[in-house]
Amino acid sequence: MKIAFVGKGGSGKTTLSSLFVRHLSAAGVPVVAVDADINQHLGPALGLDEEEAAAFPAMGAHLPEIKEYLRGANPRIASAETMIKTTPPGHGSRLLRVTEDNPVYGACARPLPLEGGKARLMVTGPFNESDLGVACYHSKVGAVELFLNHLVDGRDEYVVVDMTAGSDSFASGMFTRFDMTFLVAEPTRKGVAVYRQYKEYARDYGVALRVVGNKVQGPDDLEFLRAETGDDLLVTVGHSDWVRSMEKGRPPHFASLEEPNRSALRVMHETADASYGSRDRERYTRQMVHFHLKNAESWGNERTGADLAAQVDPAFVLDERLTLAR
Repeated sequence: MKIAFVGKGGSGKTTLSSLFVRHLSAAGVPVVAVDADINQHLGPALGLDEEEAAAFPAMGAHLPEIKEYLRGANPRIASAETMIKTTPPGHGSRLLRVTEDNPVYGACARPLPLEGGKARLMVTGPFNESDLGVACYHSKVGAVELFLNHLVDGRDEYVVVDMTAGSDSFASGMFTRFDMTFLVAEPTRKGVAVYRQYKEYARDYGVALRVVGNKVQGPDDLEFLRAETGDDLLVTVGHSDWVRSMEKGRPPHFASLEEPNRSALRVMHETADASYGSRDRERYTRQMVHFHLKNAESWGNERTGADLAAQVDPAFVLDERLTLAR
């Protein structure tokens, strides 16, 4: 199950995504956590200190290796250099599983003991000084998009992605790569403005969107969110002493998280799990191809010197029942 957390900057999406990862790990569910935000805070939210977080390998730095591995023996892809962030898999491509060991995880992921379980963490890498004025951050998340495009995941396997803030998520087709998107919204006009924008953009792509109200302090906050988001409002989360301790670097045992907040996480898990029944593998593959062709025409063909439309395998549908190429 591929799960995205989105919301405006400061809404608490990283905190909520880290709590969801902890909940899954405590439940014994295999999980890969991916920090795809321009501000790399998911690692510290999962208990890493700043030095440990800074030492994590950046996915963007390993993009050539990732492309070469995923290309496999796909005859439609002449070389790794002709792959772009939206290149779809086809027959002969190497696909990825949540629980396996592979060179992509070996280069970019690190195991993270959490709540009696174990998660894998991957990060895009920070936007640093050498990028200023010459690079777009979305070029860094290209490795995440390729990862999701080649991932075959089952019902009881989770990939949780902390997305970049606000409407920047729509600068690529990655917003269509998920079974469920949780939009974290504060009970303010700015908090729900991102919700309205996200819902409008996502409407034509069948994106499953539910709102998680954060920093809800009373009935007035709850009524405001209900009025603004309607049936999309799934759960709300209020003040948490546990989260405050975690943010100070002294997290207590996860079992001591307040029951209302634990209940919200259980509802989110149940809702995400139920979305498996709505999976449309053909639509997922079709949307992947749609954004690849858009990128090919607008910049990819010129940059690579290749006809990237020829990379599309019309007989291929991404499905977790596929036998993986090695």
